[in-house]
Amino acid sequence: MPEIREYELFEIREPVSQTIPFVYNSPHSGRIYPPEFIAQSRLEGISIRRSEDHYVDELFSAASLLGAPLLLANFPRAYLDVNREPYELDPRMFDGLLPPFANINSLRVAGGLGTIPRIVAENMEIYARRLPVQEGLDRVESIYKPYHAALRRLIARTHVQFGFGVLIDCHSMPGNVRVAGSNARPDFIIGDRYGTSASAELSRMAISILEEMGFTAIRNKPYAGGFITEHYGRPARGLHALQIEVNRAIYVDEVTLEKHTDFPLIVNAVTGFMRQMASYVEQFATDTALAAE
Repeated sequence: MPEIREYELFEIREPVSQTIPFVYNSPHSGRIYPPEFIAQSRLEGISIRRSEDHYVDELFSAASLLGAPLLLANFPRAYLDVNREPYELDPRMFDGLLPPFANINSLRVAGGLGTIPRIVAENMEIYARRLPVQEGLDRVESIYKPYHAALRRLIARTHVQFGFGVLIDCHSMPGNVRVAGSNARPDFIIGDRYGTSASAELSRMAISILEEMGFTAIRNKPYAGGFITEHYGRPARGLHALQIEVNRAIYVDEVTLEKHTDFPLIVNAVTGFMRQMASYVEQFATDTALAAE
């Protein structure tokens, strides 16, 4: 394994005191690339970074100031994707046999975007040669499992403290994403796994807040939420999970990865969104649509 100590793999930015029933998570904004990983890759420079959710951790950095913890990955998505099942692995990537419990037939594996991705965003192959099976399994044991253990602890703590909780899984999307059947470009997409990971009221409020701020926001299409949203959202138990996708084109140059000059304005807008979501949940905390049934 690369010489990355566990405390560097991810961070939990805690508030002085958690005052709102939210947990924010940024699993794809990591930008520490282990030298050993770069040596294994046929890509370099900006090319290897195409899968990042660029600066999403900075967009949502006010979470702790607003009273919620923010969990963020420092390892890159191209190295390990925690928004997958733990063993969505492509046998074509490895020397040796994968264990029988590996999910080798998922659509994400077929697309090259399993737990250990085969490609970055533009369908560019990451690796110059096959990986030892044990290395892949070691990444799951030493990174994936501790990350999810930390996320589970934050969600469980929030649930105990407030009686319910809201996980916001924070991502970015390419600037060329369009609404199906039109040329409209959404600034934000809110995903709730088609109503199964969060209450409809919560999703509608998120869309409404963004639209009132002047953004184009849609629900579930084409991004309804990944493994994290699906796995942790349990509305019947008072645990709600929303995925939020921010269009990269509104805050970063997707070619150079340099922030736009108005990046601070987008940060302020996201902070305003977070504040209004907290206010809404505080106002309707006893609503049976949000609290556990």
